[in-house]
Amino acid sequence: MRSAVRCLVLLALVMGAFHGPAARAEGAPLRWASDAQANVPFVFHDPAHQNELTGFEYEIAQALGRRLGRPMTFVQNDWDGLIPGLRRGLYTMVIDGIEMTPEHRDAVLFTRPYYVTAERITLRKDQEGLETLAELRGHAVGTLKDTLAERMLRHDPTVRLSSYDEETDAFTDLRNGRLDAVLLDGPIAQYYGTPHPDLKVVGAPIGRIEYGIAFAQGQEAARDEVDQALAAMIADGELHRILARWDLWTSQMADYTGDHGRIEQPPVAWTHYVDAIHPARGWRDYADRYISFLPLIAHGAVLTLAVSACAMVLAVALGLSLALVRRYGPPVVGGLATLYIEIVRGTPLLIQVLFIFYALPGVGIELSPFLAGVLSLGLNYAAYEAENYRAGLQSVPKGQLEAALALNMTQRQALVHVVIPQAFRVVVPVMTNDFISLLKDSSLVSVITLTELSQTYVRLSTTYYDYLGTGLMIGAAYLVLGLPFVRLARLAERKLGSGTHSAHR
Repeated sequence: MRSAVRCLVLLALVMGAFHGPAARAEGAPLRWASDAQANVPFVFHDPAHQNELTGFEYEIAQALGRRLGRPMTFVQNDWDGLIPGLRRGLYTMVIDGIEMTPEHRDAVLFTRPYYVTAERITLRKDQEGLETLAELRGHAVGTLKDTLAERMLRHDPTVRLSSYDEETDAFTDLRNGRLDAVLLDGPIAQYYGTPHPDLKVVGAPIGRIEYGIAFAQGQEAARDEVDQALAAMIADGELHRILARWDLWTSQMADYTGDHGRIEQPPVAWTHYVDAIHPARGWRDYADRYISFLPLIAHGAVLTLAVSACAMVLAVALGLSLALVRRYGPPVVGGLATLYIEIVRGTPLLIQVLFIFYALPGVGIELSPFLAGVLSLGLNYAAYEAENYRAGLQSVPKGQLEAALALNMTQRQALVHVVIPQAFRVVVPVMTNDFISLLKDSSLVSVITLTELSQTYVRLSTTYYDYLGTGLMIGAAYLVLGLPFVRLARLAERKLGSGTHSAHR
């Protein structure tokens, strides 16, 4: 158990350098969040320079920081965790295309809109018609979950609606013929539909959408400060220039801001993006692209291994304790251990991760994302390890314990020196399988702002529409992480087996 605690503390300190609060700088850093994994053109990783963030919302955030005289600290979070993270105080504000609906206004505070747009329809190039909402009746249409587009489509029961977590999945299904159309916000349709030769954006804009910067309830002062800076950006034309760089200045924005003037600002950011995502031509292009992925995959692999290894140490220590208590402890304590095991095994791991990270602060327990990930995985797998160890303990003949006690050993000595080593030999293969499973389940910690291997795959594959090559690289990374432990387990099995054989001789 002491080794588990030491591992947790050490790894939390090490990883805190990467995932903890940013070092304080003069000027009170303003922490803001977005989901930059697959979020073109809002906030995303530059396809030409994957270590750099870009996007029209990213530029707006930087402009706000300059006007406020405060450095801007970006915090990555999964889309579903943005508002819970805001309420928990992980950051001050969220800029991520959040629609200013009545439901959202009840949950958070908003600035004035920084962008006004509409829904647009995207089709395959070979399709005709389907250019209005009415023409989508009876067709398979895709959109994002919890959006105005989804609510529009639900009004027509004849529409075969498919709702997605990632916009790239919707456009992929459209290209593959699984959908007849995609209905999404104007910026998304433009950046995912227009650059691709087999897609087209059709019809007139539908409806009206307003994006606002979100703050937690009770943060009126911070909201008003940012709102004033945003108003100044609209008044002096800086917002116009940023949107023009991304080819996102529209007549709707002109009507909203009252800025009907023309500026000499070429769409350089739009052009850069289109050039950066061009299809690879020949093996050299593919090789250069995949080589550029290696640092990101290595970073994700290190985080995956750190979370998994530390969680497994906790799971083994706690699982063994639970098994011993159930088999040899007092009935009351054994009953409590059984209750813990059944509760943990009977609830989804994802719910446990979210509960530990977002719910515990409500009772005064605040954990860093890394520590919360380790704790949730470790506590979950401890329940399964406990059952494995209980089976291993039951496999040791009862006479072994009785013989040890007859030799004047205490029960603790008998367990440590006689029973547990024999049981351990039985459960080593199962422990190896559990660790490999834990490696894969570590992907769930992405929901609490940790970017491990699975999130790296989402980010790279959705940027370049390359699911095959990127998937093979991520799969190879998981294999590289898991295979050494398989080899170590086999060596341990042989060593334990030879030791047992020698003792019997």
